[in-house]
Amino acid sequence: MSTQIEPIKVADVGDIEDEEALVVDGAANGTGRDIAVFFSDGQYYALDDTCTHEEASLADGWIEGEEVECPIHSARFSLCTGAALCLPASIPARTHKVELRGDEIWLHPGVPVEGAVTEVTA
Repeated sequence: MSTQIEPIKVADVGDIEDEEALVVDGAANGTGRDIAVFFSDGQYYALDDTCTHEEASLADGWIEGEEVECPIHSARFSLCTGAALCLPASIPARTHKVELRGDEIWLHPGVPVEGAVTEVTA
């Protein structure tokens, strides 16, 4: 029995403004966790929407280049790998694969991107 979640269409190209994000509800994406899909510098990224330090929406944070900053305590995360880039966060954010199919943006919930940080290293 497979537990893999099927990819879902989340938007069309142009629906997400540069350095903005949209949130895909956890019930709709099958993971039970909200996922934020970010667009920055011509690239799409997806992370769990909740900061790993506090209960805050990363989609409500500040996006610059390949980083997002939590709106509460300014923890920063890599949009590419999910790595926590500064304190107070020390736990990486979970990444999810994003795929363009023509002019459609598809999310692969639960499928980490290649090179994603999955654990804290000392």
